[in-house]
Amino acid sequence: MSDLAIQSTDEATLGLSQWQRITNTFTAPSKTFEDIQSGHKSWWLPFILLVAATYILFAAITFQVGWGQVVENTIHFNPKTEARLSQLTPEQRASTDKMTRYFVEGTFIASPLLTLAEVALLSVGLWGTINFAFGGKAKFGSIFTVWMYASLPSIVTTLLGTVAIFAGGAPESFNIKNLAPTNIGAFLPPLETNKALYSLATSLDAVTIWTLVLLAIGTATVAGVKRTSGYIAVFGWWAVFVLAGAGIALITG
Repeated sequence: MSDLAIQSTDEATLGLSQWQRITNTFTAPSKTFEDIQSGHKSWWLPFILLVAATYILFAAITFQVGWGQVVENTIHFNPKTEARLSQLTPEQRASTDKMTRYFVEGTFIASPLLTLAEVALLSVGLWGTINFAFGGKAKFGSIFTVWMYASLPSIVTTLLGTVAIFAGGAPESFNIKNLAPTNIGAFLPPLETNKALYSLATSLDAVTIWTLVLLAIGTATVAGVKRTSGYIAVFGWWAVFVLAGAGIALITG
């Protein structure tokens, strides 16, 4: 074997660096997912970037909005909850608000563990779907890694939300469930819009669709199936979650 052939084989074995995979996720996603399919499953760098963006947003909310205000806004945007809490005594209301604030704040602080758990759980569902329903041959580790890289566009939403906070948005209007104007729901008044419709409109999010497209391409690649199968699997599950969320909003809102 020639030296050139040996060099080519070594390069194929080494694969892309994680930074190259991150860059390609935005510019040439197929290269990233083909590299994962070939056995290179390192995912810690995109995970660190996702967590870092979350903590930047956490700091912005802490210093510019305040977690007490976040809880107050969340309750205000849900008239049924606001009406129910208005029947509590001042002491009960203060205790409820305090526990809610700790829960929401704690969720952000625990984001590394929660992100890993969420991606792992969702990857199990997608792994089973693409393999058993579409005849794929994906390994769980490959699906998990694909999901980490496909999630990178969510950093755009997080950073846009951070910029909006520091740009001087009124703390009283901050909606933690809709950080940036990347979806139709961001342009609808939350108190005047039907809750199910608002949930559906919020789900029609440009960054979310971007992420789903990447996830579909990556899933199809590592499973060795047609991209159509990847799109059906990914967007099928997305539709289920969207409709479930709209149903819950209709019942609770």
